[in-house]
Amino acid sequence: MEGLFWLVCTIAVYWGAKRLYRRVPKVYLTPLLVTPVLIIALIEIGGVSFDTYDSGSGYLTKLVEPATIALAVTLYKHLDVLKKNAVAICSGVICGAVVSIVTSVEMSHLFGLGTAITDSLAPRSATTPIAIAVSRSIGGVPTITAVATMITGLLGLVMGPYLVKWFNIRSSVARGVLFGTSAHSAGISKALEYDAVSGSVAGIAMMLTAFITLAVAPWLMSWI
Repeated sequence: MEGLFWLVCTIAVYWGAKRLYRRVPKVYLTPLLVTPVLIIALIEIGGVSFDTYDSGSGYLTKLVEPATIALAVTLYKHLDVLKKNAVAICSGVICGAVVSIVTSVEMSHLFGLGTAITDSLAPRSATTPIAIAVSRSIGGVPTITAVATMITGLLGLVMGPYLVKWFNIRSSVARGVLFGTSAHSAGISKALEYDAVSGSVAGIAMMLTAFITLAVAPWLMSWI
């Protein structure tokens, strides 16, 4: 019963955060940021173990896969746009993925972080499953990679709208590449708030970033 309570609690908090965001559409009030903060606070206050929380809310995790597959519907609806801008999308994603890996490594060297930490941070812009796989293959710590990936997604979610505003980015394709490459699944959610085309491009950008990171990161790490 306690697991069921936390399942209902998580859904209720997300529902409340979403209603608040619709009334006050500030980036720092986005449900993907507010919900985990509130849930973590409630778990800490209640002294609840993760296993107890996951026994109920774990069902939500299982819904991620069908929800991701459902993105194919949006991609299909805008297939003509994706084909027309394939070169621009691929070029932007390749540059973004490579720059992410290189900057992660160079920043780690700048702050004198150890090799294991550096290897853990390098694949942070890929989706969590791919980032963890890459981290393991190059000698990183999967737990650190998972946390770094989550933080990267949240930062992209928060900073992305400001970049769109400051640089006056009006192209749906450019917005999609920006959010999909820098903030993976969280970026798709934010891109969809602009328009469906941005969301579709973000979905493609997220998948391409994952594949590029998987293919390029081990080689780049050995070279850098």
